[in-house]
Amino acid sequence: MNRDRGARFGVEIGNRRRGGPSGRLALLLLAAAVPACAARSSGPAASVPAATPAAASLQAPVATAVAAAGPAPASTTPATPPAAPRAPLDAGRIAAATGGKAETSDGVVRVTFPRDDVRVEVDGWAKVSPFMGLTSWTAFVPAEKPQVEAMVMGDLVLFEDEVNAAMSAALDNGLEVTALHNHFFFDKPRVLFMHIGGEGSADALAQGVKSALDAVHAVRKKTPQPGHAFGAVPPSPSKIDAAKLDGIFGVKGAAKDGMYKGTFGRKTQAECGCTIGKAMGVATWAAFGGSDADAVVDGDFAVAEGELQGVLKSLRGGAINVVAIHSHMSGESPRLLFVHYWGRGHAADLATAVKRALDLTDWDGKSPAT
Repeated sequence: MNRDRGARFGVEIGNRRRGGPSGRLALLLLAAAVPACAARSSGPAASVPAATPAAASLQAPVATAVAAAGPAPASTTPATPPAAPRAPLDAGRIAAATGGKAETSDGVVRVTFPRDDVRVEVDGWAKVSPFMGLTSWTAFVPAEKPQVEAMVMGDLVLFEDEVNAAMSAALDNGLEVTALHNHFFFDKPRVLFMHIGGEGSADALAQGVKSALDAVHAVRKKTPQPGHAFGAVPPSPSKIDAAKLDGIFGVKGAAKDGMYKGTFGRKTQAECGCTIGKAMGVATWAAFGGSDADAVVDGDFAVAEGELQGVLKSLRGGAINVVAIHSHMSGESPRLLFVHYWGRGHAADLATAVKRALDLTDWDGKSPAT
């Protein structure tokens, strides 16, 4: 390449790329290359300069930047050590503590208790085997929380006269009761299923399970066949003093044919985004029949998940029987569960027990003082 051709080539590149950094870079490189080309074309006597000022100015910032960057710095953040594996639970110890048969799978210790002490008929099937769903079970797994050894959950197969004795024993011994419902239609005697759970030491949880099962055994030892009623039929016709119960509840209840009913609404947001309350069935209610001295109460508590255990303990502490725990909706916020109950006694005592449990919930008329 001669000097004239090199100059024309540089002008062409410059005209094409003058506006951007690449154009300037091309011009600088060309400025360094042209003298070298001229030297080669002029023969052996010509010398090649070490670097042109333009080339030196191009190279210097690059070299400076590389030098300044230096080697990649070492990380100063200490690596998080992997979590230590949780110690496996002792299946033999859990089996001995609960009195059941334990099997271990995937780190879970599962203990089973077949209900073969009472003959159960379902839909005309004269003797249903425990294999068909009449087996109580509890499962223990190592916990992931600090200072917590294990978590337990399970499902106890219970007859109607065993439910509340087992529930009180479970609650009194550190377990939670999370659901109570049926699994069958046309079962004789009627069978209910109580779901339990809890966190803590494996020994304490196992003891809670055993306490609930011991309460069941005590009921069956007293009466080998399940009972059919809580007690005698309440007096009829009903004659409940509504004004007295209004005073206990602090609301105006409804009266009909000598019976009384108090309703206590609360709010939640349905999945549709709309706020729903008492008119849509989101309420606690209590209905009384019989006489003031010998009354029955039945009803339904609307409770948030965090309120459930306190309400159950309060109702059982007031000798009120819990007959179902389940949901009525899905997707609401806060999520609500519903506790159905039945009690027998003096009307004022029953109302006081219901009100005490009611004030553990965030119902619409709750006083700030409660």
